[in-house]
Amino acid sequence: MSGDAATLSVFFAYRDSALRRAALQAPVGAAERYCLFGLDQLASRGVAVRHNLEVEPPAWASALDGAANRLLYGLGGYGGDFASVFPFLGAANRADVVLSTVDTVGIPLALLARAGLLRSPLVYVAVGLPERLERLSGEGMRRLYASALGRAYAIVSYSAYEAEALRRALGHTRVVFLPFGVDTEALRPSFGVLADTDVVSIGADPRRDYPLLLRVAARRPEISFRLVVSAEHARALGSPPANVAVEVDLPLAAALDRARKARLVCLPVRENSYSGATTTLLQAMAMAKPVVVSRTVAIASGYDLEDGVNCRLVAPGDETALERAMVELLADPEGAARLGARARETAERSLSWDRYADALLELLQEAAGARGGR
Repeated sequence: MSGDAATLSVFFAYRDSALRRAALQAPVGAAERYCLFGLDQLASRGVAVRHNLEVEPPAWASALDGAANRLLYGLGGYGGDFASVFPFLGAANRADVVLSTVDTVGIPLALLARAGLLRSPLVYVAVGLPERLERLSGEGMRRLYASALGRAYAIVSYSAYEAEALRRALGHTRVVFLPFGVDTEALRPSFGVLADTDVVSIGADPRRDYPLLLRVAARRPEISFRLVVSAEHARALGSPPANVAVEVDLPLAAALDRARKARLVCLPVRENSYSGATTTLLQAMAMAKPVVVSRTVAIASGYDLEDGVNCRLVAPGDETALERAMVELLADPEGAARLGARARETAERSLSWDRYADALLELLQEAAGARGGR
């Protein structure tokens, strides 16, 4: 296997969702395509890319999916989206390397690799894998999943903390921390755009702490808030205060427009190993927005974040600190603008899609080379 990207073929495995299929239909360069985890960037470097959402899975795949998940969960294991994996094993095995972009398809692929059905090298992106491993029941299940995950050429995490937790849990399995990226060309500052909301918060991650933000909003009726959330989050919010607007399941372009028209972006997140509202955080930074974000262990290191320099970091669950940071930024527009400008500088310097794609490509080439060596 040579080091030339033009000789490399990569099979992307995605979780099947309306969001992902809409992104695949969007034109290259559209903001929605960030959730394709570098497919466009690798293709632009000459990599031959295919994926598992090219066609709808057949009915037999859904039947096998149900059987596999019933068996795994019944034995105390953890399942996934086998229906999006089974029909494409042939295409996956013809690729130089398989990139699983999320645990929902990564776990089935790792188990199939252990069974000898997936033969191409697997690069597995973990998004909350330590929490999943903790749910396994019994030593036998833990050994099974450790063995299956050990078949991956490498496990990638977007969180330095999660990567270290996986190294401890999985022993000799190679685990790589790869900071996520943002398209700093597509997402740029929008100078001259008039703000219509003081505070905007965006995201569907189950770790978002919207109840905390609503408690702050209830004490601050003079501040306007806008929440762009999933339907599940919206149902859990109940009746928000009068100064809080809630929008549900907006397309990404519309959600980003809400952020552009905000005086600041606030992202409260409950403590966890893998999420610090990372994608929305990087998008807001690229747009030079001042951001208040929870300092979860997922983003505490590896993203060049500095409290008071390029963002405001507050402890997860610290309602008082979150409120103080927002009030201070809203009271100091010039200081907020400087914070946003430095956020943009950080995104351009350390967190761009090009940096992410180059690092990912290098890892995929190594994986394909290892296959050639065997």
